Amino acid sequence: MPMNIKMIEQAKKKLLSEKTDLESQLGGIGHRDPSSAGGWEATTGSMEIDAADENEVADKLEELEDNTGIVDQLEKQLTEVSAALERIEKGTYGICEICGKPIEEDRLLANPSARISIKHTHP
Repeated sequence: MPMNIKMIEQAKKKLLSEKTDLESQLGGIGHRDPSSAGGWEATTGSMEIDAADENEVADKLEELEDNTGIVDQLEKQLTEVSAALERIEKGTYGICEICGKPIEEDRLLANPSARISIKHTHP
């Protein structure tokens, strides 16, 4: 049974909003870096190196480490959202990548970037 056009439009709207939100979050703790795998690199707030003491440097390194983990997580989410938007454009949205059958509507409402049916999420 083909996906409901209205549902696809709702999913697309939700995915575009999520994409904007993720890019905004990434912009708050990182910057675009075309040479990195996901296109983003973590940053920290500014610091005057000449005036920096040992504790401030340690704090900035810890902040960078924390931001790197957050950037990695947000990049992964952004990749999933972008892939779902591509599936909408290709006409393959809502089709399970494992069995080729439609993904449950409840699952897509809860997670519009879902790639597989609920039955395939548990080992």
